[in-house]
Amino acid sequence: MPQSMSRRFARHSMLMLFAAFAMLMGSIAQAQTRGLPDFTDLVDQADPAVVNIRTSAKISARGPAPGGQDPAELFKWFFGPDFEMPGQGNGPGTTPRGPRGGGGGGGEEREVPRGVGSGFFISNDGFILTNHHVVAGADEITVTLTDRREFKAKIIGSDQRTDVALIKIEATGLTPLRIGDPSTLRKGEWVMAIGSPFGLDSTVTAGIVSAKGRDTGDYLPFIQTDVAVNPGNSGGPLLNMRGEVIGINSQIISRNGGFMGISLAIPIDDAMRVVEQLRASGRVVRGRIGVQIGEVTRDIVEALGLKTQQGALVRAIEKGSPAEKAGIQPGDVVLKFGDRTIERLSDLPRAVGDTKPGVSVPVQVWRLGNSRTVNVVVTELQADKDAKVPTPGKAPDEPKNQIDTLGLAVIEVPAARRAELSIQGGVQVQTVEGAAERAGIRPGDIVMALGTTEIVNVNQYRTLTAKLEKGKTYGLLVRRDELTQWVTVKLAK
Repeated sequence: MPQSMSRRFARHSMLMLFAAFAMLMGSIAQAQTRGLPDFTDLVDQADPAVVNIRTSAKISARGPAPGGQDPAELFKWFFGPDFEMPGQGNGPGTTPRGPRGGGGGGGEEREVPRGVGSGFFISNDGFILTNHHVVAGADEITVTLTDRREFKAKIIGSDQRTDVALIKIEATGLTPLRIGDPSTLRKGEWVMAIGSPFGLDSTVTAGIVSAKGRDTGDYLPFIQTDVAVNPGNSGGPLLNMRGEVIGINSQIISRNGGFMGISLAIPIDDAMRVVEQLRASGRVVRGRIGVQIGEVTRDIVEALGLKTQQGALVRAIEKGSPAEKAGIQPGDVVLKFGDRTIERLSDLPRAVGDTKPGVSVPVQVWRLGNSRTVNVVVTELQADKDAKVPTPGKAPDEPKNQIDTLGLAVIEVPAARRAELSIQGGVQVQTVEGAAERAGIRPGDIVMALGTTEIVNVNQYRTLTAKLEKGKTYGLLVRRDELTQWVTVKLAK
């Protein structure tokens, strides 16, 4: 083949290869583009239902401003200390504030901005769902719609435990959001938020569901997302790709106060259960059974012979409580409450709280290696009910006994104390150290049982502790004044 033809063939081959590569990259780019969601129709549909909420509070002119998300302070936090909101400052057309400008003296009350947040309509007659912390402490609430109409709102009810609040305006032409089902959410699913971060109303952000049922120690489990949420987004909706609200944006986890990729939303089904009660009576009624509970750890599983690591460990029973009357005991593990399986510690307070007072509920517990069911009549949880913190009993000054494997030195329970506490057996802790001290046992406590064996006296107790094996975990039933609790002690190897 002539050299010129070879060069033409080579150039032609290179051009064909380049064209093929370009077509391939174009196809990949188109595929990637087709795979990304388009939120425009969703925004058009949902945006009119989302509102901006501004709150103010009355304070003495000489008093400090109350806490909250003050829009001016939010902007200064974001843009720097020299930033001034439009119409503020001492420039032309503004009125100086403070002692020299008239507005800062005297003892008169004045309205000051308290916070900014978001909310959304759940009905066309003006009911708005938002967060408790958005409206708590507000003397006046102003709601601004996307069409720029403004209304004064009144609080129908607010629940601090779930951080849910219901407010209402009197208006027409309102567009509510459709309520979705959070249980159908999947990790990795696209979601969208609309709100007023830093007072910038109708701001749209999007991301994916990072986790479901995220337990942070709060009353409710959260939907975790990576949707950008900042101060002012609180109370706004989290929406799925069908335009249904599936959560209320409530919290972020952050080291600096700003968004760091972890946002938490209250599941809408939990919020709507609260709304039903707020709408009916303005308050939330919850059930209680009078137990103190703890997590079922691997050590607990070993100590109690559980089949799986699930449930809520009953650490203590309140005297005269529904749980005590039903026969629930410290050391029991609650596996089911009614028809709800208790997978983890936080499931039980929610199951009990959702139960109407006066209802008898079958409760499945694990005790002494067996499962059994008791019926508990739920009573009402009082908002101001504080748990009583028992004070440790004082051990008498007697010669110190030898410390046993658990880290305890014990004596017989004095007759006067037996009569005072109405108990028969047990041994009283004189000295505590090591594993028992780390478990929270104190001098003066009374050990009522070791594992599944009731303690009768010191000799029997010492016989039992002499057989304990290093590296294993043992459960003790401990009495402290009126409180009886279950404590686990892990021995060193």
